[in-house]
Amino acid sequence: MTKQETHKKKKPEIEKNNNKVKELTDKTKELTNSLQHLQAEFENYKKRVEKEKQDIIKHASQNLIIKLLPIIDSFEIALKNHKDKNKFLEGMRLIFSQFYSILEEMGLKQINPLNEKFDPYMHEVMMHEKSDKQDNTIVEVLQKGYILNNKLIRHAKVKIAKNKRG
Repeated sequence: MTKQETHKKKKPEIEKNNNKVKELTDKTKELTNSLQHLQAEFENYKKRVEKEKQDIIKHASQNLIIKLLPIIDSFEIALKNHKDKNKFLEGMRLIFSQFYSILEEMGLKQINPLNEKFDPYMHEVMMHEKSDKQDNTIVEVLQKGYILNNKLIRHAKVKIAKNKRG
């Protein structure tokens, strides 16, 4: 077979390969464009979610402040009555009650462990006291602890019993 005949025979094969290369190049461009589009969409999604998150945080703060405004009003009234000790004290009790009520409404619970067994997950020992009570019984709460929506946010600081016999 001559060179010319061999070249004629390979020409359809070369054209077939060229078409395949063009087809694969086009497919690669299409997939690259699709990927770039998806990346841009994802970036926009992340920005939108972050903005929504910030809006939720701002809105939550706004709701809390709205709930606390009556307490500010009560403080102003109590401060006007500062000369009458009994009215002032009653005003402070009312304000404390309002404030604590709002915190409870938002999920706050007080830890009151007096006479309970010491729990290192809920309590922090500050002192020991010789006592007839069973060892590690809480005999005094030095600072209250709190749970917010079932999550411990502050340990109760406590004094626990150490048996006199020990």
